[in-house]
This record gives sequence, structure tokens and C-alpha cells, in this order.
Amino acid sequence: MAALGAWIEPHPHGIYIPAADAWVDPSRPVPRALVTHGHADHARGGHDQVWATPETLAIMEARYGPQPGGHGVAYGATLTMGDVTVSFIPAGHVLGSAQILLEHKGERVVVSGDYKRRPDPTCARFVPVPCDVFITEATFGLPVFRHPETHDEMDKLLAALYANPERCVLVGAYALGKAQRVIAELRALGHAAPIYIHGALQKLCDLYVAHGVDLGELRAATDASKDEMRGHIIVAPPSALNDRWSRRLPDPITAMASGWMRVRQRAVQRNVELPLILSDHADWEELTDTLIEIAPREVWVTHGREDALVHWCMTRQIKARALDLVGYDDEDD
Repeated sequence: MAALGAWIEPHPHGIYIPAADAWVDPSRPVPRALVTHGHADHARGGHDQVWATPETLAIMEARYGPQPGGHGVAYGATLTMGDVTVSFIPAGHVLGSAQILLEHKGERVVVSGDYKRRPDPTCARFVPVPCDVFITEATFGLPVFRHPETHDEMDKLLAALYANPERCVLVGAYALGKAQRVIAELRALGHAAPIYIHGALQKLCDLYVAHGVDLGELRAATDASKDEMRGHIIVAPPSALNDRWSRRLPDPITAMASGWMRVRQRAVQRNVELPLILSDHADWEELTDTLIEIAPREVWVTHGREDALVHWCMTRQIKARALDLVGYDDEDD
């Protein structure tokens, strides 16, 4: 009897499905690619043909230029590639992010890509899909990682802002997904004041707005005076927190929105005064609860703390193994 998922071939540079003659999230150009989401460690330019959600294709176009071989696949729609049925299911990671369900010869394999279980006003929420093999990330695959409630972290940010009206709060947030989520979460809490953004965020913020995500009034930080930005929030890429660009801001309180802010040393290394533990990945409990809910017969673990999650599976009689994929990065989470 063939092993589960024997028709799936993990390689260091991606997952190949021979029966569909296609790759999932390949890290180098291929003739046919299925892409889970728009982060650069999953979506690369140069493929001959790409199947992804329309939002992911738009993100790829914004980052890599026109995608002439792009095929948009809506959530829940199915397509046939060779002898494989392919579906895209919400992953809850960033705008357009998807799990890819592959069905072949009576088996169901889900490549989850990156995912989170928390609600996020900027993207569709994760949908659990029962399957035989679940390929999961393990970015925060250690028991120490338990993310706090989102509103508590946003309350910390607003409290710092209101307590220091002569200063500003400079939030480092990754350009795709995290920056827009920080802004949308603040809006959901009733923060209606203009939010200033670094120029590197403008294109993707505009893309989110074009896809129906309300970010409220955004202003370019480079067009504003120091006095105008007092008492306001400025959002910028993490790389801008301590560079020359930030010196023109009014005595900024430096914050960073990332799941890695759980690790105190990471905050110290980045000179972060206000660490905000806000992740677009599942924490340890969400990873393990997802496996319990989905109840796969096998779990394949990739990019992250694979050993701990594999051990957790094995102690519960769930067959598990780590995949040796290269080229993945948390992109500042």
C-alpha cells in the first residue's frame, strides 16, 4: 500500500505535484506555480503561469510587475490540473492568503502556507479543512509562544500615544499585511485621527483600499512637518525605525508590531521602547488546536520550529515529519 501523500514531492525549493505538473510556492521560477500568498518567501516572480487568488496576483503585480501568466482563483472555486483537483481556501494570514487543497486518488492534502486563527479586519478568516495530510508552518512552534489578545496590544499603543501628546508613536510593521492590519485594528477601536505612513507602505496600502479594506485617512509622513505629527501614529517598515528617516519625527516612541516581540532580546536588539506582540502567524496553542480540529492522518511541518511540533504530534499518535524547505523567512512577521 502506497504511503499517504506519495504523489506529493517535497523539494528544498518547493513542493512538486507530478500528477498536476505544478509546484506550490516554489522559491525559483517554474513553468506552473500555485501560490498561497504574496509574501516574497512564498511568491516569486518569473513563473510562466501562476494560479493564486486575485488579491495575491494583484500583490505579485505590485511587487514584481505584470503577471501575464496569472490565473485568478476565487476562494472555494475548484480547478482541475491533470489528475488533481485544486481549491483555494482562506488562510487568514494576509489579504488573499490561501490554503491549497489538493485532491488525488481519494486523498486530500492541504498545503496551508502561512496562517493564523485570530480575526483580522484586513483578510478572510482561516477555514479549517479536514484532510489526510496537513502541511503546516511552525514559525511560532514552541510552547513559549502564546500571543496576547489583539485589542490589549492596540490599547497599549493608544495609551502610549495619549500619554505623550508632544511626541509621536513610530510603529515598525512589515509592509505587506502587518502595516495594514495595525491601521485597521486601530480604526476598529475608534481611532479616527489621521495616521502617517512611510512612503514604502503607500503602494500596498492603496492596494488594500482598492480591495475594500477601509484604512481611514492616511497621510504621507514625508509631506508633514514635525509639529503636524505630534500626538499621531506613524507606521513604517521595521528597517526605518532607526535610520535617518526617523530623525525628522517629533521625539518618537519606537514600537514594533511582531510576534517576535515576545522575545525580549529581539526588542532590545532593535531598540524598541514599546514592543507590540501582534503576529500574522498561529501561536503554539493555535497550531496544536488546528491539528486537533482538522484531525489529519499525517502532519508535515515546515519553516519554523519543526522539532517541537513533530514531537507533539508523535506523542498523540499522529504520524509527522519535518520538510527540508529552504528560502523561507518570517519577513519580520
